[in-house]
Amino acid sequence: MTIPEVVLNDGYKLPKVGLGTYQLRGGMGYQQIISAIKDGYRSIDSATNYDNEGIVGKAIRDSGVPRDQIFVSSKLPGKYHHYDDALNAITESLARMGLDYFDLYLIHWPLPKRKLYVEAWQALITAQKLGLIKSIGVSNFEPEHLDRIIQETGVTPSVNQIEIHPYWVNDERVQENAKRGIVTEAWSPLGRGSSALSEPIVVKLAEKYQKNPGQILLRWHLQRGIVPLPKSTNLNHQRANLDVFDFELTGDEVKAINTLNRQDGRIDGQDPNEYEEFE
Repeated sequence: MTIPEVVLNDGYKLPKVGLGTYQLRGGMGYQQIISAIKDGYRSIDSATNYDNEGIVGKAIRDSGVPRDQIFVSSKLPGKYHHYDDALNAITESLARMGLDYFDLYLIHWPLPKRKLYVEAWQALITAQKLGLIKSIGVSNFEPEHLDRIIQETGVTPSVNQIEIHPYWVNDERVQENAKRGIVTEAWSPLGRGSSALSEPIVVKLAEKYQKNPGQILLRWHLQRGIVPLPKSTNLNHQRANLDVFDFELTGDEVKAINTLNRQDGRIDGQDPNEYEEFE
């Protein structure tokens, strides 16, 4: 299966659906990632704080798919926001994964109370110049955080990976990213542990299009210009999550799903202006 791609602001191409690997660990995680790659996934998203970079890298190396055909992402933990620490963390992550470079590397959280995210961003810029990273980006950054790193370094992130699902539609931030030429990725795009998949409007659309509810929600993301990163340990669900390019929701159907948004819809109440990242 060939996955369509979006062109980032630096010219690199990102597959429009990727595999999230949060909580995919150990031997079972290795098998799940290998299977996903064999089924057609070409974008694999990890993070140092997922404690799985080793098995993600091994699965990529063992998959039989040429390295230049897999888009590999990872993320910088908050404890390494100082410039030198960040550079060391990037090289350590590459060593754990057994890779020579990342296709995309993100600052995992801005942690504005620590006031170090500009310094971390400068380290990513250096790592990119050194050839350790192709595309650099951020995760969970608010518009004010984006503006600060752009103004102070002159470098705009290629990607901002943020929480988006039917209970947290996050449309304002999606639009703010687009205004700056930044592609939005969605973590927990199906609403991890929530009841979004059983919402009546989602179930109704699944019946109409002869798809499962997860496929409806992934299509909803795609039509909003968002790159979803669904995580699944179920191999059938992994395959189904790629089968979302042969139908299209109407504009009114996209709006109907948007109405599921909640004021308190964040999965764990993680406000990027307040959240202190786990270490």
